[in-house]
Amino acid sequence: MQTLVAKRGAARRDPAACADLGQPIGRTDIVRAVDSGDSALVARIVAGDEEALGEVWERHGPAVFGHARRLTGSASIAEDVAQEVFVSLWAHPERFDPGRGSLRGYLGVHARRRAIDLLRQDSRRSTREKRHFTMNERREQVADGIEDALELSGTVRGAIARLPRDQREAVELAYFGGLTHCEIAARLGIPEGTAKSRLRLAQAKLRSWLEPVAQGAS
Repeated sequence: MQTLVAKRGAARRDPAACADLGQPIGRTDIVRAVDSGDSALVARIVAGDEEALGEVWERHGPAVFGHARRLTGSASIAEDVAQEVFVSLWAHPERFDPGRGSLRGYLGVHARRRAIDLLRQDSRRSTREKRHFTMNERREQVADGIEDALELSGTVRGAIARLPRDQREAVELAYFGGLTHCEIAARLGIPEGTAKSRLRLAQAKLRSWLEPVAQGAS
């Protein structure tokens, strides 16, 4: 409980000063003797009685922790919730109104609110991380696809460059120029049958060279 108490930093009464003014000393002891209920505990917390906070923790801490754990499904988050609920009680005990319900109910409401806040924060963080991961994964896939396409394109061009000149010219006109057999024959000044023959020979060689590459890529 020292951690909880350290977070308040509220002013404490000076017993000596009270004695000089003729005021009674030990008001929290009197309150404790008169009423040991939750209202009395809160009154003692208002008066700065650190032991009272410890008693409230012993009385209601397990219930607050259990409530938070059921809501969050996480013991570590439930610990944070319980810690913050009791820190809030120590810092602002005047916010508890016994006329509106029990202290356990008051603490339970605050535990629920804080648990929901933490779950929302965790959900938003998970969503951001998932979105970031998905975007990076897509970028990597696109980059890999472009790299593979460029590598394959370079391999195809390298294979075409290995062809004899007459076959290479026919292939380049057909695949890069988009010309028909008839147009290739006219461009090269050769019979159409010769153009078809050159293309068939070139295709056979390219297939034999590129098939092993394609199989390795798959």
